[in-house]
Amino acid sequence: MARAPAALPDPEHLKARLDAGGRLAVKVTPGAREESVTLTEAEVLVKVRAPADKGAANDAVLAVVARALGLAPSRVRLVRGGTSRQKLLQVAPN
Repeated sequence: MARAPAALPDPEHLKARLDAGGRLAVKVTPGAREESVTLTEAEVLVKVRAPADKGAANDAVLAVVARALGLAPSRVRLVRGGTSRQKLLQVAPN
């Protein structure tokens, strides 16, 4: 059975969450059943299937956020929170 595609918000709504420096704070749930990016009033929630083991979840977070923004994965990098559920990502400008 094929996996459902990731549930992603409108890219413009997600881009509106970037700060003036192009940074995005996210809260991550590794080992989730399905991948998604959810926008709440207070935070951006990212769920990834990858386990929190040897950076696999971090790589998955970068890929899912890049896909949600409509960017190449190389345009998103981890700034802070490599071992934390709270992460700060840097998004390169277009």
